[in-house]
Amino acid sequence: MKPNDPSSRSAASAMPEHWHQLDWCWVNRTVRGLQIRIAKATEAGDWRRVKALQRFLIQSFAARALSVRRVTENRGKRTAGVDKETWSTPETKWHAIQRLKQRGYRPQPLRRVYIPKANGKLRPLGIPTMLDRAQQALHLLALEPVAETLADKNSYGFRRERSTADAIDQLFKLLARKGAAQWVLEADIEGCFDHISHTWLEAHVPMDKAVLHKWLKAGYVESNKLFATTAGTPQGGIISPTLANMALDGLEVELERRFAPSDYARRRTRVTLVRYADDFVITGSSKELLEDEVRPFVESFLGERGLRLSKEKTHVTHIDKGFDFLGANVRKYRGKLLIRPSAKNVKAFMRKVREIIRVNPTAKQENLIGLLNPVIRGWANYHRGIVAKETFRKVDSDIWSALWRWARRRHKRKGRRWIAKRYWRAIGGQRWVFCADVIQKDGGTHCTRLFKAGLVRIVRHVKLRFDVNPFDPKDDEYFAQRKRTRMLRRLEDRAHLKRVWLQQNGHCPVCGEVFDGEGGWHVHHQHLRSEGGTDAVRNLVMLHPNCHRQVHNPQVIARLRNLTVAGPIKQG
Repeated sequence: MKPNDPSSRSAASAMPEHWHQLDWCWVNRTVRGLQIRIAKATEAGDWRRVKALQRFLIQSFAARALSVRRVTENRGKRTAGVDKETWSTPETKWHAIQRLKQRGYRPQPLRRVYIPKANGKLRPLGIPTMLDRAQQALHLLALEPVAETLADKNSYGFRRERSTADAIDQLFKLLARKGAAQWVLEADIEGCFDHISHTWLEAHVPMDKAVLHKWLKAGYVESNKLFATTAGTPQGGIISPTLANMALDGLEVELERRFAPSDYARRRTRVTLVRYADDFVITGSSKELLEDEVRPFVESFLGERGLRLSKEKTHVTHIDKGFDFLGANVRKYRGKLLIRPSAKNVKAFMRKVREIIRVNPTAKQENLIGLLNPVIRGWANYHRGIVAKETFRKVDSDIWSALWRWARRRHKRKGRRWIAKRYWRAIGGQRWVFCADVIQKDGGTHCTRLFKAGLVRIVRHVKLRFDVNPFDPKDDEYFAQRKRTRMLRRLEDRAHLKRVWLQQNGHCPVCGEVFDGEGGWHVHHQHLRSEGGTDAVRNLVMLHPNCHRQVHNPQVIARLRNLTVAGPIKQG
């Protein structure tokens, strides 16, 4: 019996014969155990062991199952590649696990599409086939522990548990205090994903070289024509962000070695780096230092990797003038540093809101609210850790004006008072609440209201410690606590759902994973409402989307009983 075969588990766990029979607790535990061993071997510099463990993980049944689950649950699960194939049924997902073999694997070309950028230009995006996406996800499981262990401490993009909020808060810590650096090099890499050197990646990325070479040289199809790829890693590939991160990792260490090798040199030069993927800023004590020494050094570092800085978008700025970074404007006013939503970011947000309103002139009020609320809530939560209260109020006012014009166009023969009474009301001390009554299945009504950005409470973000590793068991409790805090904030205006989450102690009872909100969730009724079940907390269970589908499969109802503190999970 092979160690990577699912039948090698304990006798109490039956051999799965279907997608919905997979034991995700065992799958997650098996993969994580191997990833921890890879991270430890990387830290010890034992590269022969790293390579052996990576090969073992890639061949394991658990890793193949987890890879298929990832590509069939992410946002691009319905987007097909050149083969026009999607895995949308349990049967195709189960068959896909068997197809993830290394021998004879040959990736297909990418399907080239273009998406609009904020500046009006188009960004090329490469769409791999589902099989190629799953293969990338599989190899990423083995590569990610290495990348996390070797990553720059102030790199925050496309890394587990790190976010833009961490990068922005690090900038605040560097620039807010008296005596901090006064100058900033705003760096922009010209087409980072499109120009990374294939030779450099194949020589320095610790993964299967043959598979990596095949991905990089797969080419792309546009207008039914095949084009070769000589450089770059395609935007749209699951593994591409990690490859780009590894190409840029080491810049922070090299800058420190060159400009801040001692405490005295660090106080004199003030050279520090904050990076989110390919967007980064470097602080410095003087304009001359950044322009004449730091910038040439960075250009030399990037040149080895086939990259270069954009001449038009890379420049040195004084902190009193301010600069934009990750949708926020960082600027000092009379010596006080304030970080606010950038004007460009606010303008793009309002353009999106007005477009939703414009293309829905005849939509029901409750449907329009359903389209707007996720956009407004997501944008406001993104900026909740900075000085944004005044901006929130201004945005709410602009949204009200757009909705007023929407309502006036619908009822050109009605007066202002009639329109105001039809679409707005006063609720709980708040005036001009845009809301509608929705009839529920039980015959009752529920008032759905437009989310207001001004109601979001400003909470200072607590930055992630730079010395923690998601693949180090000693940091598990630290990451679990941060996930709990993040979920509590997401559920603070959903009291009923929050109680359900608390009764489960923040865990999905099927797969055992902690809810972090990133993958979403479904609310499961243990007893059908049509059979007398209610929306009471004791009758509800929060599950991951895939776990919810698994619970509704008759083949596994018996195995999933008694998994939750709320009682046995039943079909319904």
